[in-house]
This record gives sequence, structure tokens and C-alpha cells, in this order.
Amino acid sequence: MPDDVNTETEEDFDDEEIDLSALNDDDLRAQMMDDLYDGLADEIAEGTNLFLSRGWGPDKVLGEVLVEGMRIVGIDFRDGILFVPEVLLSANSMKAGMAILRPLLAETGAEPIGTVVIGTVKGDIHDIGKNLVAMMMEGAGFEVFDLGINTDVDEYLEALEKHKPDILGLSALLTTTMPYMKVVIDTLSERGIRDDYIVLVGGAPLNEEFGEAIGADAYCRDAAIAASMATELITERRKAA
Repeated sequence: MPDDVNTETEEDFDDEEIDLSALNDDDLRAQMMDDLYDGLADEIAEGTNLFLSRGWGPDKVLGEVLVEGMRIVGIDFRDGILFVPEVLLSANSMKAGMAILRPLLAETGAEPIGTVVIGTVKGDIHDIGKNLVAMMMEGAGFEVFDLGINTDVDEYLEALEKHKPDILGLSALLTTTMPYMKVVIDTLSERGIRDDYIVLVGGAPLNEEFGEAIGADAYCRDAAIAASMATELITERRKAA
């Protein structure tokens, strides 16, 4: 074989590790967004620490890198380019960065976009969709309190009292548990606190008509839409206040 023949393959280049510390801020930001898209948690943690060491505030790292990266993930999930397993990896890498930023944000007094209480309703033990929504909400800049599965109305009420959220998220995957969403919303109305919260509902068997029928503020078809809808509704509510 002639000496001047280049035998390096595309895989060889793919296997080369990128030295994040050698990148300037613009290139590091672009690389971190790629790593977030690819679900590389270790790289996100390393890049987050690098930005902090360069004098970036935790709110700037969150907004300009992690939230913006998850916004792109959300768009591609909505458009069918990414699927649930891939988005879960991206969300997990986002959490690696958030684990570093969260205590720093608390120290600076930086406020989240809003606060969310979310749970799968009583009788339903499915949580993949709910978990994805919670992760996407956090990726959009919300503080999220996840009540888990099989959540009854008293647990929702206790969490609302404790956390004073802007948004209540109700999830169901079974047609038999969908009606319990109305039980929760009706209970809020009976207590005179329904209008204190934006109520979002979601789950595979639901649709927009069902959401309207039970008195929810919005039905969210998927996690990406839930995050964008939450941002839109909370912005509208605050402008109207």
C-alpha cells in the first residue's frame, strides 16, 4: 500500500476525545449542546464546571447552555426526530449539570421560571411519560416536585399547600384512571383554589376534548409540548396579573 494513502476512517475521528478545556466559550457551548443532545452526562458535568471556572454565573450556564440545549431536544422530539429513550438520555445528562448548578442557583437567589407539582393519578402506576415531562419541565427552567405514581387527591392537596406551585400536572395512561383527573380538579374547585393553579393533563389515552371536559387549562400531547405550554401559560398569567 502506498505510503501517502490515508487509512483513517470516519470511526477513527469519532473515537477521538475532545478536550473540552481547550475550547473557547462559543465552541464549548456548541459542544455541550451536542453532548446534551447525545445524552453524555459526564461531558455535561465537565463542561458545566469549566464554564463556572471561567466566571460564568450558574444562571447563565443554565439558560444559555442547558435550557437552550433541551429546547432543541424538545423540538426534535416533537417532530419525531428523537424518541423517548433518546430524550431520557438527554434529560439525564441535563440532570448531571443541574446537580452542580442547583445549589449555586439557590445561593444566588435566582428564581426558576415557575414551580410544578406533578404526579400520576390514583390507580395508575405508569410513570415513563410523567418522568419525561418532569425532566423536560426542569430542562425548561422549572422547579419540579414529582409525587410519583398512584397519587390520590389528598397527596396532591398536601403538595399544593407545601410547595405553592404555579402549575399542577396530572398524568394517566389507563382509560380507567382518566376520570380521577376530574376528581382532583373538582376537589380544587370545591376548596375554592382551582384558579390558583394552571392545571395541565396528559397521557396516551387523553385528548384535547377530554382536557376541556374535565376543566383542565390545557391538554399536552407530549413532554416537549408540556414544557412549552407551561412556559407560555405561566407567562400569560403573569402578564395578566
